[in-house]
Amino acid sequence: REERLRKEEEEQKRRKLQAAENKARIMEAFLKEKEKEVLQLQEEAKTFITPENLDARIEECLDNPRNYNFAIDKDGRIVKRTVLS
Repeated sequence: REERLRKEEEEQKRRKLQAAENKARIMEAFLKEKEKEVLQLQEEAKTFITPENLDARIEECLDNPRNYNFAIDKDGRIVKRTVLS
């Protein structure tokens, strides 16, 4: 009887340890994912328009005008484009 109780106790300890390991593994994966998201956001933040770089970005847009007024066919090719004024 004591042996059975001891085995059950060991099994319970083993399950608790395994659950803790699984929880730690899940938390580590979660942290890695969040770290990856933060790095991606930091990379995207380099292109944000801020009050400090606003004038430079406006000049860049004026120097390089783009025409978004065009038509495409079913295959995605440009069929007709208006003249940039």
